[in-house]
Amino acid sequence: MRSAQQGFTMVELMVVIVIIGLMSAAVMLTTSDPRGGLSNEADRFAGRVRAAHDRAVVLARPVALWVSPTGYGFEERREGRWMPLDQKPLTATDWRSDTRATMGEQAQGRLWFDTIGRADQPLTFTLQRNGRTLPVSVGLDGTVTR
Repeated sequence: MRSAQQGFTMVELMVVIVIIGLMSAAVMLTTSDPRGGLSNEADRFAGRVRAAHDRAVVLARPVALWVSPTGYGFEERREGRWMPLDQKPLTATDWRSDTRATMGEQAQGRLWFDTIGRADQPLTFTLQRNGRTLPVSVGLDGTVTR
């Protein structure tokens, strides 16, 4: 009597497979890469540079940024000397997992923001990880572009 309807049709199987595929894609898009990407690294860097820029203006004290192949950090001018900042988010930070910064022939790049937030010079470097590169620039106004 119902022997013709004891299984699934090909259309029903295809619909189920499409639904599973869409759900899998949604899960993959909402989970982030635990290793992080170069863009994420540049975004973290940009946020900290903006904080350093704002600190220089608000406290009316020059703040320096240095970038090396293995990380970056910030210093503040106090009593005629550059002193490393040890308050988050402006503590010295290493680039994450196999990330390196290259600045051409320079071993380290440096700039500083004056009390009105203007940098003494622009700073340009390239982030590299696993064969991928991302150019990063800090402008005279403290804006980070990538």
